[in-house]
Amino acid sequence: QVQLVESGGGLVQAGGSLRLSCAASGRMFSINAMGWYRQAPGKQRELVAVITSGGSTNYADSLKGRFTISRDNAKNAVYLQMNDLKPEDTAVYYCNAKSVRASEYWGQGTQVTVSS
Repeated sequence: QVQLVESGGGLVQAGGSLRLSCAASGRMFSINAMGWYRQAPGKQRELVAVITSGGSTNYADSLKGRFTISRDNAKNAVYLQMNDLKPEDTAVYYCNAKSVRASEYWGQGTQVTVSS
């Protein structure tokens, strides 16, 4: 099992920045990719960004240039730097981890609210 705990969400004005953190624990040796997803009210959960243990990244096209994902393997942590935030970025942001055997783990989510 893998446990994920997010932090860093909050209320920010449009144009501002936030940095989300995800602390992972448990059977981390089995984890390959970690990432962030988000879910806005009334919408499906969507990919924000993913990073592999080797450092390869993948972003939602609409977020490239504003969001940056990073990972500290020694600390079992993944981060999401969000810049130039917009009201449409308002959502619950979830940390995700995928194992080499395709098991998937989720955090409890952290609320990000961007005011106009």
